[in-house]
This record gives sequence, structure tokens and C-alpha cells, in this order.
Amino acid sequence: MRPVVVLGATGSIGRQALEVADHLAIPVVGVGARRGSEDLMTIARDHPDARIGVAAPTGAERERFEAELGERVAFGPESLIEMAASTGATVLNGVVGSAGLSASVAALEAGNRLALANKESLVAGGPVVLQALERGGGELVPVDSEHSALHQCLVGEREDEVRRVVLTASGGPFRGLSAEQLERVTVEQALDHPTWKMGPRITIDSATLMNKAFEVIEAHFLFGFSYGRIDVVVHPESVVHALVEFVDGSLKAHLGEPDMRIPIQYALTGPTRSLGLADPFALAGRRLTFEPPDTTAFPCLGLGYEAGRQGGSAPAVLNAADEIAVHAFLDRKIGFSSIPVVVERTLADVEVRPLESVEDVMAADREARAIASGHLGASC
Repeated sequence: MRPVVVLGATGSIGRQALEVADHLAIPVVGVGARRGSEDLMTIARDHPDARIGVAAPTGAERERFEAELGERVAFGPESLIEMAASTGATVLNGVVGSAGLSASVAALEAGNRLALANKESLVAGGPVVLQALERGGGELVPVDSEHSALHQCLVGEREDEVRRVVLTASGGPFRGLSAEQLERVTVEQALDHPTWKMGPRITIDSATLMNKAFEVIEAHFLFGFSYGRIDVVVHPESVVHALVEFVDGSLKAHLGEPDMRIPIQYALTGPTRSLGLADPFALAGRRLTFEPPDTTAFPCLGLGYEAGRQGGSAPAVLNAADEIAVHAFLDRKIGFSSIPVVVERTLADVEVRPLESVEDVMAADREARAIASGHLGASC
């Protein structure tokens, strides 16, 4: 089994990835994070053979890490990129935000298996990531629970025998509310997700269904299906993670507890399986319900399909505008219902351009952020 590099190691996905690696006795050869936190120092002590990368340390953090870790530690964004390019590794990219794109490209160009948990890599830079995959001959494996489920359901199947793929959504904390009711929701309510415990931005994205819009775009790049063959269904129990419908009318579904350690482990070990950390799944007594998403009350899902079909830089603009709007909502500068308004206006104002490099993606990201910021005042 290949040794593992874990980027974004102090985040939820990174911590669980280290837990899985330790459980399976997979060597951890590199660990990276944005800041030199106490959590990262603890991880460094627990994995004495791993190189440590700190992308944006404070002066005090740099001095402390250098004093204790010596030559094991490197600093700056390039430290994570260099670890991603380690040959013969599985690189789990759990970095938050567009900063993860360069590491994804480096991992694939080095011919590594990229266990991808960084949404922005494919949402913002899908064409660039696929070009790196082709150049380096690496392997792209999803960590996200829905995409891991699709990946496993599609193993051994022919693409031309698939009618459609279906991603499931929990519906978030506001499932069933009208557009009028959503205008009055609070930050605290939006952060109270009924199923998953996640970071603030992804939790808000789940509440607006923007996270599912991102997953639709990711599925397009991961599996090559057109947007007309990627559907979304609301499934509050979050037990069925994805389904595949075949041309003969049969369906294959992936079920499991909502435990991210399951898809993380498959990303590290697949296609082989080992005894995992999750409890056995109890099927008796389960109730599974499904309903269509309300795209009137939650327009972000439709915006995601629109940006995906436009292609080029449009998904990068979608991601950047959403991040600006979500942070403004978390800072109580705009209301919940203003998030899609900011995104839609930004998509309309930014010209769609082709993406051929990481810098092209970053340029689209910067332009979209500037324009989205200008729309905040008019969207309160």
C-alpha cells in the first residue's frame, strides 16, 4: 500500500484520514496545514517520520516549528505543493479553498494517486486538473461520500450502459421551507446541520444546496457524464449516498452510515477493502425517503448546473462568488436569501474564458471575488 501525504491535516477530513491511515498501518510520509497550530505540532509528534509543511505560519509559529522539528519542516505554499509531488504516494488533498488546486495538479503530474477532498480543484479548475491527470498518468479518486459512492457503483460498468447517475442531498436544516421563510433564517440556524458536522462554509453551502451544485460539477469532471445525465434527489436520512440507473431500468445504490472514514479508507485502499473503523450497518428498521429538490426556494442548485454547462471559467466564478457571499452571511452583512443573488449577479457580470493553467483559474477567481464584493451592498 502506498505511503500517504495528508494535506489539510488539521481539518476534519485530514484528521479522519490520519485516523484511518494509523488504523491500517499505512506510513504517513507528509503532513501539511495552513497554520502552525498546536494540533499540527501534535500530529508531527505522533508521526515522527513525516515531513511537515506549514503554508502560512506566523513568525512565532515558524520559530517554534523550526526549533522543535528542524529540517523536517518547510514553510510557504510551495511546501505543500512539494509534498504533493512526492513520487509513489497517495496524496489526500483536504486543503480548504482554491489554494488546494496547485497541490492537486502537482500530485497528478507526479503520477500519484490523488485522493481528492478539495472541492475547488474540480469545481474551479476541472479542465486544468484533467490536463494534469493526462500529462502525469496519475490516478484521481474521490473522497467526498457521494462521489466515492458513484465511483464504487461504476466499477466494472460500461459508460454507455449508464442512463444517469443520481447524487443524494440531505436537504440541510431548511428542507421544506419556502423562499419567504428562508429570508428570516439566522446564521445559527444555518450552521445547525441535521446530519454532518463540517466547517462553516460547507455547512452553509449545504443549507443553500450550493454544495450539491458543486458536487454536480465535480461528478461531471470525475466521471465524464453530461449535466443532463447527473440528477440530484433529496434524501434526508443520508444513508443512500448515490445511485446509478442503467439503460435496462435497473439501479445500483451505495448505502452506508454517514461516516467520512468509510470513503476516506476506500480512497486510500481501493479497489481492495480492509476492516474499517465504522460500526456494522443495521438495515432492519431503516426508513428511506426521497423527494425532488426545491429549486425555487434553493436556486443555487440551478446556478450550479448553469455554470457547469457554460464551462470554462464559469464554475470558478460560481465558487468564488459563493465564498464571498457565504462569508458575508456568516459576518451578518447579508441575509441567507442574498447568497444566490450575489452569485447570480456575479456570474452575469464575469466573462467566461477558457482555462488552460492554474493562473487562469486564479485570475478568474480574483475577478469574481472583486465583482461579488461589489454586489454585497445591493444584496442586503
